Formats: sequence, structure tokens, C-alpha cells
Amino acid sequence: MSKYDDILHNFINIDLSLVQDHLIEWYQLHHRKFPWRETTDAYPILVSEVMSQQTQLTRVVTAWEEFLSIWPSIELLANSHLSDVLKFWTTHRLGYNRRARFLRETAIEIVHNFNGEIPNSLDSLQKLPGIGPYTANAIASFAFNNGGPTLDTNVKRVIYRFFGPFENLSDIEQVANQIMPPNHSRIWNNAMMELGATICKPNPLCDLKSCPWRNHCNAYSNQEFSTPLSPRPPSFKGSTRQIRGEIINILSKTDALPVPDLDSKLTSSMPPEYNSDLLSKLLHTLESEGLIQINKLKEPPTVQLHP
Repeated sequence: MSKYDDILHNFINIDLSLVQDHLIEWYQLHHRKFPWRETTDAYPILVSEVMSQQTQLTRVVTAWEEFLSIWPSIELLANSHLSDVLKFWTTHRLGYNRRARFLRETAIEIVHNFNGEIPNSLDSLQKLPGIGPYTANAIASFAFNNGGPTLDTNVKRVIYRFFGPFENLSDIEQVANQIMPPNHSRIWNNAMMELGATICKPNPLCDLKSCPWRNHCNAYSNQEFSTPLSPRPPSFKGSTRQIRGEIINILSKTDALPVPDLDSKLTSSMPPEYNSDLLSKLLHTLESEGLIQINKLKEPPTVQLHP
């Protein structure tokens, strides 16, 4: 018997299939309704997964629907202008503008190399621009029902509390693979993510929302819900991430803008932490990422969104 079999069978001393059934039944009865959960079409699922990274799902719904009304096929997205996608992204406050660029580049690669069909293998998915293990598993699961565990912070917290605590946090991935029922990655990953997002929160709602796993949960049994999985996120206010986003936001509303004018707009719109000395470095970073263009031949230089 392996170390992880010990965790699953000896430590909790219950039938794993019963645990699986309880979670799936709970999800079928209580899950939140999101439109991307109503389809197995890989393209809208791809869009939803890229949009929902570190973004509240309730805010994603409207953006997702509008995005698909503008670019209803992967071919249309592949033929779009990056500036249009960036303008959409910042208008809908989706954050992390590199994701907009990656989404468009992924569409281009799929059209050119996969005849417009999103690949169903994890290996091929992870080779697409900006697609890491989590997003690849999510697309493979929700579109093709053949992915591995989707290990976002919520899912890791569920596993840590129910089966843990663990001395080595890398054990969570091994346990996640052990507990997933074969050939059910679509509903299982949705259910695990839903449990972590709605009940097994940093401040859990075990009794208030009748957690389907509370009767066998180690954390519930011990009333010890602390977890090392949710470090305090860095402050957004005044951060380079906020400044980058505001640069894209400003440029999405104008044509080429002289750098001093951009600096003036940032000074008036950013918190006091903003320092003009940061601007040059941030502009060159955004240019290297393919998000903006700097025209150094003009005096003063101008900047604009990448066309």
C-alpha cells in the first residue's frame, strides 16, 4: 500500500467511492449556474478559462457573453487586431492584459497548426501560448472529460483540510490524482472547485451550507481550519500591476500618445505611490511583451496599443 493509499483509506477510514458520490450528488443539486458549464464546446470554454484566472466569476459572465458575440469563432479571434482585444479586456476590467494577448496568439496557433480545432491532449494544450497545467487540465476536463485535477487555491485548500494536514504540500497533487474518479474529470473538477469556492473558503461555512464532506473531514473533526495555502496577496494599490493596467486603459481610449502626456495622466489617476521614474521601465516591458508600440523617432516619443 502506497503512502497515498494510507492517507485515503487508513487516515480517514472510509470508502473513497462514498466520498466521491457525496460530492458529485451535492454538486448536481447545489452548483452555481454559469453559461460555460452548459457547453462542451472547447472554444467558449477556452475563453472562459483564460478570463476567469484570478477574476471573479460573476464579473466574467457578461464579458464572456460579449466577447463571444464579437468573436464567435476561433477563426475570427485569430484574425482580430490585438488592439481590439486589449481594448475589450481593459474595458471589462479583466486584468492581466497579457492574457488577452495569449488568448489571441493561442487562437492563431490553433487555426494555423490544428485546422481550427482545439487539441484535446494535455501535452498539446500546454504548448499553446499562456496555457499552463491548470488551464490545460481545465480545458481537457470541461471540453473533453479527459483532464487531470484542476489544482487552484480553492481545490488545494479542500484537499489539505479533508485529507491533511500535510508536512509536504507537494503531496496534495498526488492525493488529487488518487481521489479523482476515472473518466469523470468534467464533473469532478467542477465539484471540487465549487466546494472550495462556496463552502470550504478561508473562513469555512461547513454547517451553514451543509458541506457534503464535513462528517469525514479532518479539519472539521479537529476544528482546525488553518492552512498555509492562502498567503496574503500583495497590495494592488500603487503596484506595478495597477500601473500597467492603467497604461493599457489610457491607451485603449486614444491614438498614439506622447510619453509626457501619458505620464501626466498617470500622475492624476494613480495613487500617490506612483513615481514617474517607473514609467520608462514599464513601457519597455509592455513593448517587449507585445502589448504596446513605442515610436522613438518622434520627439517626444509616443506610445500606442499594439495594432
